[in-house]
Amino acid sequence: AGLLQSPFYLAGRALDAALYPKDDPSLREATPQTVSALTLADVKAYYAKVFRPDLTTIVVMGKVTPAEAKATVERCFGGWKAEGPKPETVLPAVPANRPASTVVPDSSRVQDSVTLAETLGLDRSNPDYYALQLGNHVLGGAFYATRLYRDLREKGGLVYYVSSNFDVGRKRSLYVVRYGCDPANVGKAQAIVVRELKSMATAPVTPVELQKAKALVLREIPLSESSVDRIAQGLIDRSTHDLPLDEPTLAAHKYLALTAPQIQAAFAEWMRPDGLVRVTQGPEPK
Repeated sequence: AGLLQSPFYLAGRALDAALYPKDDPSLREATPQTVSALTLADVKAYYAKVFRPDLTTIVVMGKVTPAEAKATVERCFGGWKAEGPKPETVLPAVPANRPASTVVPDSSRVQDSVTLAETLGLDRSNPDYYALQLGNHVLGGAFYATRLYRDLREKGGLVYYVSSNFDVGRKRSLYVVRYGCDPANVGKAQAIVVRELKSMATAPVTPVELQKAKALVLREIPLSESSVDRIAQGLIDRSTHDLPLDEPTLAAHKYLALTAPQIQAAFAEWMRPDGLVRVTQGPEPK
């Protein structure tokens, strides 16, 4: 019950409500009342419906042969059978959101935590995914070596931190920018974000920016497999998104081949700088 009243939770709910249609499955909310009303039969029925082998990926890591792993999995899970129709677990695509602005009061804050976001029309299988990711390493996804950090923090002194990322799924995707600032700078910072997004779509990134972005994104690929846990998680993620198991290697070649005009074209095709939703957690922006 306390979580439902927390500013952090309310800010997340406000963002989702602005991004998605009012009847979207992601807007469902568990409350003390709905949880209390559940019966043991409800839980068993749900478990039988959604916990099933045809929705499961098992990754085995360690000093073990494929034959040994297969034998162990079959011994432990061989009797596990799916019953009934396979449920749809991938949320459907959504239309483009409209611009909106919401303030969630938070008496514990003197500065604002701001989220800008918008829905995107592409999915993970779209080849423009790689151009957008590489462009984001120029724009705001590579910490200090980005346009947003330079303009908002280093030059403008408007924010305490800033980051951006693409959350791309099988049928729905988001672009998100987050920054922290004084209430007087909320709108000023957003205006610069919009300006930089438009710039990415109207002019190619510089050769130096492109080279740095490629170096950064390629460096992240081996780091993503630097531990057994991270290798396992990567395999799970690729299975979930229906990607080849060697996708990081394939991605490296795609990133290397990308050009500045391709990045510009991808941002022009998919980004909507004037369609951002803004959720401010903290004092009212001035």
